[in-house]
Amino acid sequence: MRSALPKVLHEVAGLSMVGHVLKTVADAGGDHSVVIVGREASRVQAAAEKVAQGTEVFEQTERLGTAHAVLSAREALARGFDQVLVLFGDTPLTTPQTLKRMRAALDGGAQVVVLGFQTDDPSGYGRLLMDGDRLIAIREEKEASDAEKKITFCNGGIMGFAGADALSMLEAISNDNNKGEYYLTDLPEIANARGKRVVALEADFEEVLGVNNRAELSDVEAIWQRRKRREFMLAGVTMRDPSTVHLNYDTQIEADAVIGQNVVFGPGAIIEAGADILPFCHIEGARVAADAIIGPFARLRPGADIGCSAKVGNFCEVKKAKVEEGAKINHLTYIGDAEIGPGANIGAGTITCNYDGANKHLTKIERGAFIGSNSALVAPVTVGEGAYVGSGSVVTQDVPPDALAIARGRQTNIAGYGATIRERNAALKAKRS
Repeated sequence: MRSALPKVLHEVAGLSMVGHVLKTVADAGGDHSVVIVGREASRVQAAAEKVAQGTEVFEQTERLGTAHAVLSAREALARGFDQVLVLFGDTPLTTPQTLKRMRAALDGGAQVVVLGFQTDDPSGYGRLLMDGDRLIAIREEKEASDAEKKITFCNGGIMGFAGADALSMLEAISNDNNKGEYYLTDLPEIANARGKRVVALEADFEEVLGVNNRAELSDVEAIWQRRKRREFMLAGVTMRDPSTVHLNYDTQIEADAVIGQNVVFGPGAIIEAGADILPFCHIEGARVAADAIIGPFARLRPGADIGCSAKVGNFCEVKKAKVEEGAKINHLTYIGDAEIGPGANIGAGTITCNYDGANKHLTKIERGAFIGSNSALVAPVTVGEGAYVGSGSVVTQDVPPDALAIARGRQTNIAGYGATIRERNAALKAKRS
């Protein structure tokens, strides 16, 4: 990856790759997770704990092969789990449905289950040697015969086995090979020699796609995004141009919401039924309630809570603010650390001055209040129900309900002074030339 960051901590849709794997395991019904790492165990464990609390981390201090890596968790394996699934931390696209199929095969009497895939170009992959529905062996390409190289059913690497036999079969794997390493791919032959049932299940190639560099990380991101967009659309969400919508792993969008072009969802975005997100919006850590309209070119930051039928329009930013039903924030406005009452109207160019250099303060704009364009509300301040603030005001004191506040200098017109300015400017220009 050419990175100081451990590979499995690189993110897909805002979640580390190992986080995706652990989430998939949990969604498939796994009740305990173990992560085996080669370095920086504490960083990997911290990322794992965000997804699956109680995850154990074991370090493989020597790089002696995949079976050796699994045996680094000998302490956990010795507890006798019913089933053990082995996945890769850099393979984040495996689905819970596929892991459930593997578990069902183990429940059905198989002692070893290997996940495979079909490909027109099997070059470089281990081949799955089948006898009917029985997996005989996994043959690495460099050891395969010419006939075996023609096999297009390939090893995806993900494996499951019965927990009762796990340790004895893993310990039977030898390192009698050119590299002197212990390979998990030897397990099917060992299990067959013991009269165990060994099967292979087919999955889509995307599910076993691993990541070894930034280009492959980008490919995996694109696949994940395409899958998730399709999932939302099949559930009733409209996307005007799906390929331009970027989702986060925890994005929530309800049916009948409409998502415009070039919308980006960061962590913690919730979009309720009937909401309309217009093009070029960025939404993170925010909730948009039913029938609200956002954008275009709006930014909702963490803590923004936009009520039913409210509107946040062009080039507006909302942060840590509750905007209640029917309120309007239409143009070129910043609302931060605020409570906006039902039906309130915030004029173009209005800002809440929420930060005094040390602390954040609250601005309250109550039901039906009207804030004129280009106003600055210096928090803490309250604009009462039904009150008006004149355009261009700098409001530093509370405005009582139904009052009109005007906080700006009185306008003065000086007759003929425009001509004086032009004459002066012309004289200066002539002098410079």
